Amino acid sequence: MEPHNTPYSSANSSHSSVSSAGTGRTINKAPSFGLSAGNTIEKPDYSEAKIVVAMVGLPARGKSYLSNKLMRYLLWLEYEVKVFNVGQLRRSKYKKQAEVSGIKGDQSSNFFDSNNKAAQREREHMASECLETLISWLKAGGNVGIHDATNSTRARRQALVDRIKREPGLRLLFIESVCTDPTVIAANIAVKVRSGDPDYDGMPPEQAERDFRERITHYEKSYETMDETLDRDVTFVKMVNVGTQVTVNRIDGYLQSRIAFYLMNLHLAPRSIYFTRHGESQYNVEGKIGGDAALSTQGEKYMAGLPKLVKEIIGDAHLTVWTSTLKRTLQTASTLDYEKLAWKSLDELDAGVCDGMTYEEIAEEYPEDYAARDDDKFNYRYRGGESYRDVVVRLEPVILELERQQNILVVCHQAVLRCLYAYFNNLTQEELPYVKIPLHTIIKLTPRAYGCDEERFALPIEAVDTSRPRPISRPEVLRRDRDEGVSPSTSRPHTSMGNH
Repeated sequence: MEPHNTPYSSANSSHSSVSSAGTGRTINKAPSFGLSAGNTIEKPDYSEAKIVVAMVGLPARGKSYLSNKLMRYLLWLEYEVKVFNVGQLRRSKYKKQAEVSGIKGDQSSNFFDSNNKAAQREREHMASECLETLISWLKAGGNVGIHDATNSTRARRQALVDRIKREPGLRLLFIESVCTDPTVIAANIAVKVRSGDPDYDGMPPEQAERDFRERITHYEKSYETMDETLDRDVTFVKMVNVGTQVTVNRIDGYLQSRIAFYLMNLHLAPRSIYFTRHGESQYNVEGKIGGDAALSTQGEKYMAGLPKLVKEIIGDAHLTVWTSTLKRTLQTASTLDYEKLAWKSLDELDAGVCDGMTYEEIAEEYPEDYAARDDDKFNYRYRGGESYRDVVVRLEPVILELERQQNILVVCHQAVLRCLYAYFNNLTQEELPYVKIPLHTIIKLTPRAYGCDEERFALPIEAVDTSRPRPISRPEVLRRDRDEGVSPSTSRPHTSMGNH
């Protein structure tokens, strides 16, 4: 973590167009003569990163949970990631078989009995088929393919090792999830049998649970856990009761290390994460971006009303408050009677040479950049400043720490909260820059097995709306104009570039 306890100005003193970082600014009215305010950056080249992540563990031990958490994290970091679930492949095959023949195949616990040799051969075949599909996907450009299956015997895992050895450039990492907590296991079983799982479609919950527990019993008879001695030559991460104990073995290379470190920060303890922007600032009122302005009168009202709102939401639960190092977040959090920590990583997206400008001024001085940011808001980087992609990269330590912690209230800025919100809700790069994060509102996210529950709590204190709708793309404009019978020569109002 990188705590910082003094506010700072994000304006760069070398920017000739900025004369004051706090409350004033001198606009350079001279023509820019094509000088760019920024550029559009390219996605990092991860083409050499090729890893097969093979899950290991009994049913209802959190393998799919970990698979999806890992996929979300790596996608957020812009790796190409996909989960290949053997159970989904099995269900798909049996569904097609039933549609063709009219006969529904047996997918009860009997199918998973090791004494059922025909079913065992079929399960091995489907696991291999799923792996081959994964390998083909990696060869076609993927980075991390997750083989979501039990892989519960040493012989089965050796088969994966032998197959991956035949593929130059591919690496294999096993991730085992062990759970010894009966309460967690029971909760996982309940989710499986009561969430509309196709294996138990139309079956009473009590019967479904009984069958699923019998399936687990069949696997337990042959299950062989990863062992530091017997599996000393294999690369693996073994997690016991997620967040309690982690064993790593033969981790090699940057991406494997990144995956292992992420997994070491996870836990299953119930908690919520709270996001709020600073109160309305003077720059918000003036339509300026960046800077280190103080709160407006309305922002000060939010600062005063925030302690009561927080207390109403969390009650007596323990809470830690994180802020950026900028004046407006420190002011907003100053009335909160909780432990506080300021992160420089939570500072607002740096607007570089455009810091302290209004969008009208940017459109006048840098018209090409104004349009370029509309075209690709995620990748557009201000000259001397940042893009949304840059913010995502600097927020990785924050994400890891959020995964480790319990209840956290993050008080920071619109662009930064959009990035954090996108991580927890698995949003795309196209969606991220347009997430609506209104002023004077607390967003509560409660992590669940496959996503987050969300609640929003707003104080009735008026504030400016700094969000803008996604600009209409050129093809969309042409289609709209065609449908509305608008002549190509007809001019329409220009859409706004949008606040950070």
